[in-house]
Amino acid sequence: MRSLITMPWNTPLLFISVCICQNLYAEDTVKAIKDLPTITAEATRTGTSYLDTPASIYRIYVPKQTDNIGVNLTEVVQGIPSLQLNNRQNYAQDLQLSMRGFGARSTFGVRGIRIYVDGIPATMPDGQGQTSNIDLNSLDHVEVLTGPFSSLYGNSSGGVLLAETKEGKGKDSVTLNYGGGSHNSNHTGMILQGGAESSSQPAYVISSSYFNTDGYRDHSAADKVLNNAKLTWNLDDGSKINWITNYVKIHAADPMGLTKAQWLSNPKQVQSGVLKYNTRKDLEQTQTGITWSKPIDDHNSVYAMGYIGNRQVTQYQSIPNQVQRLIPNTNIVNKNHAGAVIDFDRTYYGADFRWTGKDLLPNTTINAGLALDAMNEDRKGYENFTRSKADTQGTDYNFGEKGNIRRNENNTLWNADPYIQASWQFLPAWRIDTGLRYSNVHYKSKDHYLSNGDNSGKTDYNHALPSAALSWKITPNLLAYTSYAKGFETPTFTEMAYNADGSAGFNFALQPSTSDNYEVGLKADNQFGIFALTGFLSQTKNDIVSAGTSNGRATFRNADKTLRQGIEASWSKKLWRDLTAQASYSYLDATFDASVPEIRKNNRLIANSIQKGSYIPGVAKNQAFASLGWRPEVGFHAGVDVRYMDKIYIDDQNTDAAPSYTITAIDVGYAYKYKDWSVNTYACVDNLFNRNYIGSVIVNESNGNYFEPADKRNWSAGLSISKQF
Repeated sequence: MRSLITMPWNTPLLFISVCICQNLYAEDTVKAIKDLPTITAEATRTGTSYLDTPASIYRIYVPKQTDNIGVNLTEVVQGIPSLQLNNRQNYAQDLQLSMRGFGARSTFGVRGIRIYVDGIPATMPDGQGQTSNIDLNSLDHVEVLTGPFSSLYGNSSGGVLLAETKEGKGKDSVTLNYGGGSHNSNHTGMILQGGAESSSQPAYVISSSYFNTDGYRDHSAADKVLNNAKLTWNLDDGSKINWITNYVKIHAADPMGLTKAQWLSNPKQVQSGVLKYNTRKDLEQTQTGITWSKPIDDHNSVYAMGYIGNRQVTQYQSIPNQVQRLIPNTNIVNKNHAGAVIDFDRTYYGADFRWTGKDLLPNTTINAGLALDAMNEDRKGYENFTRSKADTQGTDYNFGEKGNIRRNENNTLWNADPYIQASWQFLPAWRIDTGLRYSNVHYKSKDHYLSNGDNSGKTDYNHALPSAALSWKITPNLLAYTSYAKGFETPTFTEMAYNADGSAGFNFALQPSTSDNYEVGLKADNQFGIFALTGFLSQTKNDIVSAGTSNGRATFRNADKTLRQGIEASWSKKLWRDLTAQASYSYLDATFDASVPEIRKNNRLIANSIQKGSYIPGVAKNQAFASLGWRPEVGFHAGVDVRYMDKIYIDDQNTDAAPSYTITAIDVGYAYKYKDWSVNTYACVDNLFNRNYIGSVIVNESNGNYFEPADKRNWSAGLSISKQF
């Protein structure tokens, strides 16, 4: 913790003093305020309120009145300190999500962060996740957990995001909505919902939507079908069952990245190879799962969850045909190249069983459980070109078509993680929370493409993950806490898929990372609003970092030591009636804490060396957010928010950076209700002042195409109509 002492603590100490004074002054006043229902934190499984939870945890509710087109999670999840959720303007690669710097290396999808939707994992057992299956039409709230407590979720839990969809209630109703906007974007949706008349009948929410867009950049058109259904039974014995089924299908062109000069010249353009090889991605995923909870008696309850899903992906990259045929800078045929078309069919499934005991010992709560997950994947690779039938010289090709097979394997992965948590209120104002999870991940690959040798292999990763937190309730409305946990992150199958030196087979030499995570925090909830202040430190060994990205193909290596430390502050307040305000700030210093040597093969440079003290790319040092909204049940509603993002380095050597930016968004609308009818209209403008900025970066892109431009000023507007029956 010594390095944390060097941080600028004057501001936090002043903040702490102010919070204590506010609570001492406001305590009697708060007691007089009418009690509101206590909302418990779901992510920590301790059954405590947000104020009493010794962790950095945030909940964001979806506005009751629609104020955006409802396609990307960035429209809902905003203002959480140290969380970067970047829109790439690229539906082929999903959003870029990181928490306290964990996951920033990802060139597509989500790494190092656990995602759950209605209790069902949206993260594979190897730690690779996606946000594309989260249905904003039926979403109720999102809960975000950062810091040490997230290690309770096992592998790749640098943070946790829990999305919860709505449960049916009241009369049966149907809602039809339409939204349109810039770049010929269209979103059409329908929601059917209703409550249960008896315990034998389910409450239900069924949502279906279709989205299509031409995209902000050239070659960035996309269309998406998303269906989500949730049935809920509240039985007479106190048990509750949720059955969730989700389907998503996406076809998206991939515009890829630009050089800085190209971005400044024309941010909408694409590289020539993008058009030549028609880079694109097709994704189809279906999954279903059931959660069941039941109180056995006043002291014991049980919980069970089971799920199964299938995910199919075909992706065309822009790797030149000569690179697939020959070893670079030689005339030697390359038998090891895996091709430029990725094609996999993945089935995944799992279960979680948990028992909870309360007051079996005085003032204690104990959770014990077992999480099981497995994945079976058939992965193939093909050339992204075919030879013309009339070609006799071997020079006439059709590009952007699936050609000869270059990779064929079956990959399996499974884990069985036992875990236990205990919470003990050993004094009226003091509590200790502890946890232990044994995380183990087992990889196996069976090679069926043997013309370049048998590259089959297997490996096992495992680690015990202890955690502990001590909290002190200074006053009824002020909590101080400190916590520690061991973190663990394995490389994903995709990150192991390619060796940095170009050799065939999986990169089984890539090691998992471990981290020691420390946090101190202060929370207050009084007449001045809800405050939170946190200081944190994460020391990581064998951190998984980029070894270079070329033509959409990413490779990875381990860095001996990295360090992440920072400060987070947040505030929210209901100012008057339906007028609310929110503000947050985070400072994150993420650096390599030891030098990393270069990688060479046959006297050819594969990856550059990294100097100690270099800033970890893909991570912003400073972030700030502020919003003001008027959100009544009916009538006029409006909001404005301002977001600041510091510069983001593009590579490990910090040779350049995406510049810092500040953008503003506004929305207005009107909601009307008459008997069984409800109507809502909205219009919003994002990037109001038309800033030209970079939405995200492709870390260590070896061709210099680091930059993914964000949209300039853009708008959307929509209408929804509901009818109860």
